[in-house]
Amino acid sequence: MSLPSFYSPGAIQEIAVPTFGAILLLLLPIRRASAGLVALVVQAATVGATFSLLRNFEQGKGFQFTTDKSWLPDLGIRFHIAVDGLSLVMVTMTVLVMTSAIVYAIWAGGARNRAYYGLLLGLEAALVLLFVARDLIVFYVGFEAMLIPLYFLVGVWGGPDRRRATIKFVIYTFIGTLFMLVGMIVLGLKAGSFGLDDVGTSQSRLVFASFLIAFAIKSPIWPLHGWVPDAYRGATPEVAAILSGVASKAGAYGLLRLVLPIFPQPVADARWWITGAALIGLLYGSLVAFRQVDSRGVIAYSSVGQMGLVVIGIFALNDRGETGAVFQMVNHALLSASLFLLAGWVAASTGADPFTRLGGMARGRPVLATIAIMTGVAALAVPGSSTFASEFLVLLGAYEARPAVGILASLAIVLAAMYMLRWISAVLHDREGDAVGASRPGDLRDGGFLAVLPLIGTVLALSFYPVAVTERVSADAGSLASAATAKVAP
Repeated sequence: MSLPSFYSPGAIQEIAVPTFGAILLLLLPIRRASAGLVALVVQAATVGATFSLLRNFEQGKGFQFTTDKSWLPDLGIRFHIAVDGLSLVMVTMTVLVMTSAIVYAIWAGGARNRAYYGLLLGLEAALVLLFVARDLIVFYVGFEAMLIPLYFLVGVWGGPDRRRATIKFVIYTFIGTLFMLVGMIVLGLKAGSFGLDDVGTSQSRLVFASFLIAFAIKSPIWPLHGWVPDAYRGATPEVAAILSGVASKAGAYGLLRLVLPIFPQPVADARWWITGAALIGLLYGSLVAFRQVDSRGVIAYSSVGQMGLVVIGIFALNDRGETGAVFQMVNHALLSASLFLLAGWVAASTGADPFTRLGGMARGRPVLATIAIMTGVAALAVPGSSTFASEFLVLLGAYEARPAVGILASLAIVLAAMYMLRWISAVLHDREGDAVGASRPGDLRDGGFLAVLPLIGTVLALSFYPVAVTERVSADAGSLASAATAKVAP
């Protein structure tokens, strides 16, 4: 007798497992002390499902592990999900970051109860849903559903400024998703279906703008980044890691998966305006990051800059740019999540985050010093690192599209060196601050170490074998841009 279909590899398992875990934690009277363990067991099952996808995925065979069921037949809406190389990489990235976030949350403890862990798992399910969606409305459900757990995770468990952070985050993202929903309805009614295989292309600049605004806010692209500093500072470290590492990638993914193939002519017409905004964001975010007085500020503004680099790669509209943009998304997810978790560990251990109260933490703490320097050096995109490979591809793609853009964007490497070396020096090597002297924290061990280890380990692995990402995404990312590329004037 064959095993039930639940145990065979499929995209639906990646959504069903964390959804089941979230419902379990939210409804059952599980003690706070056990809630984290339950979430970790559920996450282990999700990791197992992800390994099954990776093992059974056949490169070059298009969409696989498909579930396609009628959902709202009168409206032409189907629950259609599937995985190609691009989706596989994004899902794997999401599961990896979420695993580290849950491990960190268990180590941090405090007020994190069963509702907190249930919301984390619900957030994971929403993110995976949008990364595997093959129907516009299914994508919208995932895109909008992630706002619900984030609202509570930031608004209830965040820091002192959590209310302001939550309000700004919700207002920005809700306005963006509302525009996108209107655009999706227009596309679906015109095509008679909301399936991505059926909607075809659109020349409407208004509908194009509705999608662009939503994804520009989520990415974020300058000047629609206003929610970022408050949200990243107001959230707990693991939620900030998810916001920066994964949630922001939903916007960039939407640009690549939906905007480029559906709106080829508007993309070709507006690409340099969008690239210009992304370039400003790259340089602005990097410069402001250098001037920040705390770790979270550095990471928040550097994330604005790095996502600008991703968008530059996407709108280069060539194979190198698209592949580099996806690879950069993965690298930024792993490194920004690591940095937020490290910053959270330092703040929890010393009771302080401002640089003026830190410093000298390398002495007597070899594990912390090693992990922090490895993370910082990787973020510098030194030759031989995975970030060097991804940034080089983006810059090469940008240079091929327009040399001036590639040259200006290359300044980001210099600026990244400025703010990352400043962060390393302020935390590890400056004179010992009063918070460090008073608390005398130990080394990075136990849960804090276990939380960042998978992320840093993956960065190192990709540095030796970047083809694990580039080979899987190059064909899919290139094909998504091909329609817009054809519209570009020679």
